[in-house]
Amino acid sequence: MTDLTGPILNTRRLVLRRWRDSDIEPMAAINADPEVMRWIGTGAVRDLEQTRSGIAAIERQWEVSGYGLFAIEERASGDLLGFTGLAVPYFLPEVMPAVEIAWRLGRRHWGQGIGTEASAAALAFGLIDRGLDRIIAIVQIGNDASERIMTKLGMHAERQTIDPATGRPLRVYEITRTGYLSASRD
Repeated sequence: MTDLTGPILNTRRLVLRRWRDSDIEPMAAINADPEVMRWIGTGAVRDLEQTRSGIAAIERQWEVSGYGLFAIEERASGDLLGFTGLAVPYFLPEVMPAVEIAWRLGRRHWGQGIGTEASAAALAFGLIDRGLDRIIAIVQIGNDASERIMTKLGMHAERQTIDPATGRPLRVYEITRTGYLSASRD
């Protein structure tokens, strides 16, 4: 996985791009932080090999579907801040078929609007560039920071459910291309 070509999205502060080998260790550090992982699945942290395997799976998703999770690079420093982008939420069969927008940032980058800035670019990529009709977001109830991002993206709550693997309560948000386009004109 070395410098794969693919879409690159630029925002004011960020570059969203495909993954590089050099991203594995910084992403593993993010995945090893219990506070970052608190609202993901069971809340378990991930080690270097689990991160390497996860990034390889992300890259396979890119090759299969033409979308996936972008590495978020800070334009000014070149540092990896985390990820955002599109994935298929196989873990929640009741919402399938679906494409989910997701994000994960290192804790030192929280509260700076980076999640919203990066995810807004990824949402536009999915709905406009890739022509998806609908994108969902799934959040564990209690993760208020992620729910605020979903609301800022123009998404609205569609249902509450339970994660079948963990038993944790979830809220599913959604936005349609039509809704996104009409909100963009306002």
